Amino acid sequence: MIWVLRILFIILSTAIGLYMPYVQAEPNQPELINTIIGAVLGLVISSVLVVIEVFVTRRFVTAISIVMFGVIFGFIVSSLLLTALAMVPGFGEMAHKEWTDFAVTFLCCYLSVVAIVQSKDDFKFVIPFIELSKEGKSGRPFVLDTSVIIDGRIADVCEKWVIGGPIILPRFMLDELQSVADSPDRLKRVRGRRGLDILNRMRKNPKIDIQIHDAKYPHIEAVDSKLITLTKSIDGVLVTNDFNLSKVATLQGVEIINLNDLATSLRPVVLPGELMEVKIVKAGEEVNQGIGYLDDGTMVVVEGAYSRIGQRINVTVTSMLQTNAGRMIFGTYSKG
Repeated sequence: MIWVLRILFIILSTAIGLYMPYVQAEPNQPELINTIIGAVLGLVISSVLVVIEVFVTRRFVTAISIVMFGVIFGFIVSSLLLTALAMVPGFGEMAHKEWTDFAVTFLCCYLSVVAIVQSKDDFKFVIPFIELSKEGKSGRPFVLDTSVIIDGRIADVCEKWVIGGPIILPRFMLDELQSVADSPDRLKRVRGRRGLDILNRMRKNPKIDIQIHDAKYPHIEAVDSKLITLTKSIDGVLVTNDFNLSKVATLQGVEIINLNDLATSLRPVVLPGELMEVKIVKAGEEVNQGIGYLDDGTMVVVEGAYSRIGQRINVTVTSMLQTNAGRMIFGTYSKG
C-alpha cells in the first residue's frame, strides 16, 4: 500500500510539472520544451524525495518527529510572543524589526526542539495523546526463529513479562514451520505441530502484539541468514535457542536473546527424583542406554532402557545438564 502512495505521489508531481509556466530556459523557448522540462523536474524532485523517505525517515523517524514538533511549537510560541510585543508602544516602529522577528522565531524554535529532546519521556504531558519513543530499547521488535517457537517457553515469557515491542514472525519462518509439521518423520511432525500450537496460544493472548512480516529475500537461501538480515533491517532483537545462529548473528552485530542462556539462571524444569514419561526412540552411546525426547526436543538419556526402544516408560530423573546449546536430562528406567 505504501508503494502505491509513493507512485501516485511521483505521478502527481510529474503532472504538476507539466503546468509550470515559469520553468523556462530562455524567454522565447517553445511551449513544448517548457512542458518537458517541467515534467522532468517534477519527476526528478519527487523521486529524490521518495528515496530520502525510504532510506532516511525509517532510521531517523524519532529525530524527524522531534524537529517537526519543536519547529511547530516554536512558531506558535513566537507568533504569540510577537503579537504581544506588537502591543508595546514603539515596538512596531523600531529599526530592523524584520531581523528582530526572525531572531525571536529562531530562538523559540531552537528552545522548543532542545526542550523536547531533554524531556522526551515526559513529552506526552506537554501535548496530550502524543508520546515520542523513550530512550533505551523499549519498543524494539523481537524476531522469533523456529527453534524458540517449538521450545514453547517463549509463550510463558510473553505471558509473565510485558514485552515492550511487537513479536515479528517472518513469513518464510512460518513456511518452514509448516513444512516441519507436514514432515513424514514423526518426531519432526510432532515438533512442528507443537510450534503451531504455541503460536496459536500466543495469538490468543491480548497482551502480545504479533505481526507477520512478508519479507522474502529470494537471493538468500538459508533461513538463518534471512532471519539475521530481517532483524538488522528493522533494528530488532533476534530471539532463538540455536547456539550456532546466536554466534553468527552476534558476529554480524545483531542483538540476541538466547532462552537457553536465560534458563541457566532460572530453576530447572525438572528436579532430581521427579518421575516423567518418555518414549525411547533409539539406543544410547553407552551400554544399555536408551534415548528419548520431550515434546520441545530436549534429549533424555535413560539408563537401563535399551530393551524398551519404541515404548513409553517411566523415568526417574537423576540430573540435568544445562548449557547455552540446550539441555539434556539424565535418568534411570523406573519399572514401577
